Amino acid sequence: MDLKYIPLNDLHAKLGGKMVPFAGYNMPVRYSSDIEEHMTVRKGVGVFDVSHMGEFTVKGPQALDLIQRVTTNDASKLTDGQAQYSCLPNETGGIVDDLIVYKIKDNDYLIVVNASNIEKDWNWISKFNTKGAEMKNISDDICLFAVQGPKAAGVLQKLTAVDLSTIKYYHFAIGEFAGVKDVVISNTGYTGAGGFEIYVNKQHAEKVWNDIFEAGKEEGIKPIGLGARDTLRLEMGFCLYGNDIDDTTSPLEGGLGWITKFTKEFTNSAAIKKQKEEGVSKKLVGFKMIDKGIPRHDYSIKDAAGNVIGKVTSGTMSPVLGIGIGLGYVTPSLATPGSEIFIDIRGRALKAEVSKMPLI
Repeated sequence: MDLKYIPLNDLHAKLGGKMVPFAGYNMPVRYSSDIEEHMTVRKGVGVFDVSHMGEFTVKGPQALDLIQRVTTNDASKLTDGQAQYSCLPNETGGIVDDLIVYKIKDNDYLIVVNASNIEKDWNWISKFNTKGAEMKNISDDICLFAVQGPKAAGVLQKLTAVDLSTIKYYHFAIGEFAGVKDVVISNTGYTGAGGFEIYVNKQHAEKVWNDIFEAGKEEGIKPIGLGARDTLRLEMGFCLYGNDIDDTTSPLEGGLGWITKFTKEFTNSAAIKKQKEEGVSKKLVGFKMIDKGIPRHDYSIKDAAGNVIGKVTSGTMSPVLGIGIGLGYVTPSLATPGSEIFIDIRGRALKAEVSKMPLI
């Protein structure tokens, strides 16, 4: 598959970004060091260019009906300017993708999907579009900047008359930003550090990027790569599609029962409801290392007797805690916070403890 390039690819290379293939795109993984960038976001303000993400518009009288049929969450509850975390269940009990549904107004929605799944999701949703909702894939036209950290709101407020303090978590506004009209300013960050995501047409992307950095100069704003994005989301216990959830994990196993609403029918809802009644055989949990070691993707998780009870789906050294943390699937009996588990790190069973999310 040919590598794709985000609109500001050359700018990131110029900024010293180490460019690597990720989800089919050439992306900056880091500019300085993962730990430095991580702490910049936790304590100050940093900007991720996540323009590889996919965006679909769904409009018309049948838009809500289609979204309701393909997603697990209840989009009928959305008000104008509200966003909702949701997922697309498949017909065999797994998840096609996790996504965010934005309600702009009645009959007008924006769906944001993972970069690696743009084509897969488009084909999946289109398959159910039997009543003529107007769908458009605008992924190639939109740039997305996640401006994250405790100082993000103050920096961004310099560039817009929209009162950012009124945009609650999982809400958004559309207005003029950095002199560009119709920019979506969304409080849906994936770092747990506060901040906003800016959706802008690619023709204005470089101007908006430069204006954000000019506005954040005094606060020490920095570009941030995908390495720190991964450690930041992991400290919060947020799932990464393809690691923690995939085509074989059900929303209930993946800890997404809270976005699975049986107040309506959706793809495979009867089977997922039955699973809820009967119980799951594995559960995604967060954990912290007690013994010294860094858990990594696919390492085995064992119980005290040495039986394999699951595997690590995401793992890292937490820059904030200074210890190894991770997510992984375990048997339900060991899914309660405080349970003792062991991670097999290069043949040694190292002790860890199941923890509540977020992990910091």
